[in-house]
Amino acid sequence: MNNFILIFVFLLLGIVLQNVKRFPVNSYKVLNTVVIYFCLPAMSLYYIPKIKWDNQLLYPIGVAWIGFAVSYLFFSFLGKKLGWSRKLTGCLIITAGLGNTSFLGFPIIEALYGQDGLKTAILVDQPGSFVVLSTLGILVATLYSTGSPNGLHIAKKIMFFPPFITFLLACLMNVFNFDFHETIQFILQKAGSGVAPLALLSVGLQLSFDRKSQHWGFLGLGLLYKLLLTPAMFYLLYVVVLNQHSEIIQVSIMESAMAPMITASILASTHGLKPKLSSMMIGFGIPLSFITLLFWYFAVRFI
Repeated sequence: MNNFILIFVFLLLGIVLQNVKRFPVNSYKVLNTVVIYFCLPAMSLYYIPKIKWDNQLLYPIGVAWIGFAVSYLFFSFLGKKLGWSRKLTGCLIITAGLGNTSFLGFPIIEALYGQDGLKTAILVDQPGSFVVLSTLGILVATLYSTGSPNGLHIAKKIMFFPPFITFLLACLMNVFNFDFHETIQFILQKAGSGVAPLALLSVGLQLSFDRKSQHWGFLGLGLLYKLLLTPAMFYLLYVVVLNQHSEIIQVSIMESAMAPMITASILASTHGLKPKLSSMMIGFGIPLSFITLLFWYFAVRFI
């Protein structure tokens, strides 16, 4: 419950601070930098070394990878067919292709499925959403913000993206069964917990409710894909086609139905991919997701 309260507190605080004249206009950029260069790497170093591998884990991990791949195909097709700008297409690919599988996902899944469900949710988030953001996300953000950079430029972008560097380090730690001392783990956990409040504050600082905005139609399309089409796709794939019926599958589908990822919005915004639309995907997607998640919970509870 505390996480849900924090969501609205920090979003509202950001909106209020927009109207404080002495508050720096571009302060959200500083918050974005802290999230990407400090908080996200800390999360990776804390969670990934603790993951235990099992083939069944491919289902929750696949949620982020498949969801993002289909988002790329879906919005690339629409963008070309409807003549969208590259920045608009890139914005929707990233923000609709990645879900808020940690800050929203963890407390919701833990409340509904307990500690076992939370373990599955962490797999959806860390080797799934988090790694997709750090690799494919930065690749799409680079391609759609700067045109068509050469392969070396893209490789440098990914390899020097701080969360990706720490992800590789965390994977090595996992392979060699190594973890930090409890004190360092505590520091990393606390540093990683800053992702949500700082990112939400950043979103609030950029969020606007302009009725005449040209983004409303694109917002509706992005949220339709993220909140309804994505979980429907995984229900069809996992339950109907692959005939999988387990709590892991239920949790995976529920995680696929989460609102857009906050840090994905920040990634799109920092690359100039329609920052206002990126913020709207979060600001409107989170409250709407509470309604759609209720529907999906009843849809998957008996599979």
